[in-house]
Amino acid sequence: MRNLTTFCIWSTFGDTSLGDNVKCTCNDDTKQNNKKQETIDLAIFELFVFIFSTGHELTDQGLQSEEEWRLNRASVKLICFISRRRESFPSYIFRMGCACSGQKQVSEGEFYKRKHNSQASNSLNHTNKTQMDDCKVKLLLELVPFDRLLYLTLDDALFVAQHDFKANDNSHLPFKKGDKLKVLQEIGEWWLAKSFATGQEGFIPCNYVARVDTLEVENWFFKSLSRRETERLLLAPGNKPGAFLVRESESCKGSYSLSVRDHVSGQGEMVKHYKIRLLDKGGFYISPSTTFPSLQELITYYICTADGLCRRLYAPCKPKAPQLPWAQDEWEIPRETLKMEKKLGAGQFGEVWMGYYKTTQKVAIKTLKEGMMEPEAFLQEANLMKQLQHERLVRLHAVVTKEPILIVTEFMINGCLLDFLKTDEGRKLTLNKLIDMSAQIAEGMAFIEKKKYIHRDLRAANILVSETLHCKIADFGLARIIDSEYTAQEGAKFPIKWTAPEAINFGTFSIKSDVWSFGILLTEMVTYGRIPYPGMTNPEVIRSLDRMYRMLCPEGCPEELYDIMMMCWRERPDDRPTFEFLQNTLNDFFIATEGQYEMQP
Repeated sequence: MRNLTTFCIWSTFGDTSLGDNVKCTCNDDTKQNNKKQETIDLAIFELFVFIFSTGHELTDQGLQSEEEWRLNRASVKLICFISRRRESFPSYIFRMGCACSGQKQVSEGEFYKRKHNSQASNSLNHTNKTQMDDCKVKLLLELVPFDRLLYLTLDDALFVAQHDFKANDNSHLPFKKGDKLKVLQEIGEWWLAKSFATGQEGFIPCNYVARVDTLEVENWFFKSLSRRETERLLLAPGNKPGAFLVRESESCKGSYSLSVRDHVSGQGEMVKHYKIRLLDKGGFYISPSTTFPSLQELITYYICTADGLCRRLYAPCKPKAPQLPWAQDEWEIPRETLKMEKKLGAGQFGEVWMGYYKTTQKVAIKTLKEGMMEPEAFLQEANLMKQLQHERLVRLHAVVTKEPILIVTEFMINGCLLDFLKTDEGRKLTLNKLIDMSAQIAEGMAFIEKKKYIHRDLRAANILVSETLHCKIADFGLARIIDSEYTAQEGAKFPIKWTAPEAINFGTFSIKSDVWSFGILLTEMVTYGRIPYPGMTNPEVIRSLDRMYRMLCPEGCPEELYDIMMMCWRERPDDRPTFEFLQNTLNDFFIATEGQYEMQP
């Protein structure tokens, strides 16, 4: 068998979008007798696949034998046959054909027949839309100059844009969703790439693109998402019953799980999970009576019919909005690069604004009141905050070091948890969702615990909420790296009702005093933002704590959750649980009522 190497060539003379009609003409001098312009329908082009054949000569008609066709997708493709000796040919011949014409020897013939008929029904290029063997296609020759082409070998990385990206720097490469990009170098979170549409080079955010010919390009594939995070996403606002996603199985490497949002009368919204099993000879199935050559075929089938699932697949789960990576060298930034747009609130240390960095990237901007903290001390805190990077912690982007000092963080659209709980949307949160959000906060604090930091001001006002109701811990202005404990400086302010007795009486803060504060935060959540110790002043709270008083169980709070609060309020700090324990306990709070995988349909 001849040695064939598959690679892609993208022309830079024009970008073809799905559904466009493109007029193509033959521009070679030897073809002057052919003046006719041909219009071809490219509505179902998925990817231009080309065959590079070694050891063959070209003629005006392309390769002599159809046996050289090797296609890996059953859809209309654009084929290019070129010689091993590129310098011998100033131009290249393009040929259009139907993929199914080369699939007659494939053992899974019925699959390709179904695929062909589906594609044929949407394509003007098929003269027969029912008989696979009689399919005919138009042929088109076009000679394109060598310098108008870009080459991509198998060793190169071809990516497709998953989101629009507007450049906010001259070194960035802007692109639209669906654009094809060749990655030249992977550098941290920003990769050097070249656009096949424009031929331009620049840096792109790596989390905005997915590699072609991998499942990552499918909008329903969420790769290594945990079961818990899957349920959080599917139950988030914006998704309806029938929303679904496919993820890698946590328990069985190489397998997948299908997760579907469902509504059950009397029980409400829930997520049901189905194992996607693999066939020994390749292929996938949920029910052994219905198998598929690919995951794409499986999903297409269950979009059309439930066939044993809880319901028909309606739409892919809405993903979390991608967080634009921050350039590594942009830490201390000029004030002029920031634009304050809307004041969000004011606190002990200053104001919080929604704004923009370099006019395009939305950020939160915190101002520090002059005289509240020495600039040197602030920078020390900011450098400390920068090291704390976790998906449950608000990310610090940059600082302005000249007074008035500014600190730039990621923007969270739903604002602080305290205010959100008081909104109409917040008051609709179920106990199940509130406990899930508390588990997210415990997860972030478990990370801080592991890093031997303390927060020292943990309360609902310092938790931010995303559009998909994910919680992140904010405001590390009082945090300190510690060996065991940190003693507050004389005159430092702290919120009495959230503060542990040893911190109130002796100014001694530790991760265990954060655990106490977490217990108070739980009362804020189950009461939808009520102030702790209702009806009591700060001095009354201090005197009551000295007499071993503890807040009563809030109305509507389950006894099991109140038990967790009481564990957080134990008198001896060492007797209080760890945040790792709290995270696991809250994650498993409803485990008894939570279904595992659904039975095979």
